[in-house]
Amino acid sequence: MSSPKVRAPQNRTLTLTDADYAHYRPRLRQLTHPVAIADILDTTIHQPCETALPLLPHQCVDLAIIDPPYNRRKTFGGQTVQPRSPAAYQTWCATWLNLLVPLLKPTASVYVCADWESSTLLYPVLAQHFTVRNRITWEREKGRGASRNWKNASEDIWFCTVSNRYTFNVEAVKLRRRVIAPYRDRHGQPKDWQASAKGKFRLTHPSNLWTDISVPFWSMPENTDHPTQKPEKLIAKLILASSQVGDVVLDPFLGSGTTSVVAKKLQRHYIGIEQVEAYGCLAEKRLAIAAHNPHIQGYHDGYFWERNSPPAKSAAPRTADL
Repeated sequence: MSSPKVRAPQNRTLTLTDADYAHYRPRLRQLTHPVAIADILDTTIHQPCETALPLLPHQCVDLAIIDPPYNRRKTFGGQTVQPRSPAAYQTWCATWLNLLVPLLKPTASVYVCADWESSTLLYPVLAQHFTVRNRITWEREKGRGASRNWKNASEDIWFCTVSNRYTFNVEAVKLRRRVIAPYRDRHGQPKDWQASAKGKFRLTHPSNLWTDISVPFWSMPENTDHPTQKPEKLIAKLILASSQVGDVVLDPFLGSGTTSVVAKKLQRHYIGIEQVEAYGCLAEKRLAIAAHNPHIQGYHDGYFWERNSPPAKSAAPRTADL
């Protein structure tokens, strides 16, 4: 699928050529009957999640990351999604949630993305099935300004669990922040921070307010033309916090493949479901690249670094890569 856009030489947006489309299309799966987990691991399924989820094995998923279309007009791969009434949107969400619940292990966690409007609609639907443990709000610095309203520059992620037994690896998702006022104790030793050739930093516990995320844009190699692509760094936090190496991560609205790509980079198994064929092919192309390049922007040496904070002075990545 050749892109009609003319791009600047510095533009690193990942696209599909006609040759790519022909190469990756055969890798997409379509399910017509129930499958065993061994037959579906590390696969991109090309069909609506409403037809794919009932064919997956029960209690096979350790972590579900869900980024459904928000309740607003949006075009995905030539298919336009129209906003529903609040009640109709909740009914639609309940439809795929009812299909998802049987697939989750008793120890599974679920993250569901939303904007400010759909977030309030999602909460009561999620609360019917799960223990809702928190609402993460993350800053997306992109967004259109408005002359008669506040600019929308944040989104929500609901953190839910099936039971009180669930994975949460807090040490894996600590944030490394630059120290502005490096206090020392009475012996002259750093107080709650570390000095190194990389600078002065402290580790902080992850909160439910994330301001260290860069939304993918044209100079970042993970960027695609998908209109609502989530950053790899964002998904990496969810996967590292709520799964172990070798666990199964499911995304029923895969889009351009970020969840599957990050799961692969972090040595988890993935199952991705995407109804737009072009996005499924794009996901497969990104997965092929991930096999040779496990780098996740903003995540180095086992830590997440705050935005615009290079991990090494000697080889500082460009701002776009953080």
